[in-house]
Amino acid sequence: MSEARPDVGGFRAAYEALVRRDGAPGWLRERRRLGWERFERLGLPTTKDEAWRFTSVAPIARSLFEVPGAVGVDAEGRALVSWLRFGAPCALVFVNGRHSPQLSCPWPDDSVRLTTVAELMRTEPGRIETLLGRGANGSSSSFLALNDAMLDDGACVVIGAGRVVATPISVVFFETSRGGQPVAAHPRVLILAERGSQATVVEAYGGVPGEHYLTNGVSEVRLEEGAILDHVRVQRESEAAFHTASLAIHQARASRYRSIAFDLGAALARTDIDVVLDGEGAECELDGLFIVDGERLSDSHTTINHARPHTTSRETYRGIVDSHGRGVFHGRIVVQPDAQKTDALQLNKNLVLSPTALVNSTPQLEIRADDVRCKHGSTTGQIDPQALFYLRSRGISEQAARSLLTYAFAGDIVGRVKIDAVRQAVGALLRERLPAAPEEAIL
Repeated sequence: MSEARPDVGGFRAAYEALVRRDGAPGWLRERRRLGWERFERLGLPTTKDEAWRFTSVAPIARSLFEVPGAVGVDAEGRALVSWLRFGAPCALVFVNGRHSPQLSCPWPDDSVRLTTVAELMRTEPGRIETLLGRGANGSSSSFLALNDAMLDDGACVVIGAGRVVATPISVVFFETSRGGQPVAAHPRVLILAERGSQATVVEAYGGVPGEHYLTNGVSEVRLEEGAILDHVRVQRESEAAFHTASLAIHQARASRYRSIAFDLGAALARTDIDVVLDGEGAECELDGLFIVDGERLSDSHTTINHARPHTTSRETYRGIVDSHGRGVFHGRIVVQPDAQKTDALQLNKNLVLSPTALVNSTPQLEIRADDVRCKHGSTTGQIDPQALFYLRSRGISEQAARSLLTYAFAGDIVGRVKIDAVRQAVGALLRERLPAAPEEAIL
């Protein structure tokens, strides 16, 4: 039976507390007001909504989240922040949605402008107003509307025109409850790759294990003509936390965008990615890996919109689901009437490790042009018994063999990461979750 639409009043106190703050420019106060009105009108989604029919947000609706306040980070938290930085010499770090100067460091040269949304609101309100919402306005997502209503701070990354940046740009969002009371953070990330630039951005989310909180993030990415951007997203929230994310990517002519997303934590995680290939010769590659166990749920929704001719997209998502975990993948490729010569491929493969685990996979093609090459595929199954028999016949225990095959299944995605520190850290985390895997196994 479908659930009733929950009341949004649980977020009202936090919104009103934000409104009472002084100093916000008029355009920001108006944006927040419009965002809250849109959020109230839309309400929180339910399983009656087609896009959410496999994912109930009732646990979020039942929680009362406080406004994040200033909070210190203990030794355990600092260690997790260090893990989320992946050895980056420079990083922009946020704690409970607010910039932490103590944990951050400035970019060393003028190739990249790495600053906060709050700082730009103070120093360049006209520029931040034009940047915000260029890729996400008009969305029907209630969580995006809530992010607009609670807009307060976030990260802004601008890669200068023609600059090739070899060092990964790191942005970290760390969450921790305040005095045991759940908090909600609504960070905004703005990434602008100017004409002919090339860079890698690592966007990481994490929190204190066992703590209950909500991270509701929105990322807006724009690639100007000829820009190349590698975008790595790592979600390692507390197993009791909630994580919702909306990404809007806009690509100009001859740009190349490559995303690798790891969904490794949270009791409930939902990610919506919308890519618009809005220039001839634009290329997009989306790769993802979600791992769920226990009672956790991971939901990935992607849309790649081919709006211009001679555009290319490749998408590969893999899921590993164990115990009573739930995985959801919904991939949609849209080819507009004028987007002739489109070349698109979408694949989703899922490994189910328990008879009580479940994956819902829905690949879709919407083709409105006649001179295209598009295909998609989806498979969901258990470990190959022949591969398992092969390893058992060579003296490997059944548990170790299963772990090794699961490890190899995930390695197809992990091995695509170009940053050694990220690849090694994610690989080590997988080995912790698969303790029977041989130590010498390398992703």
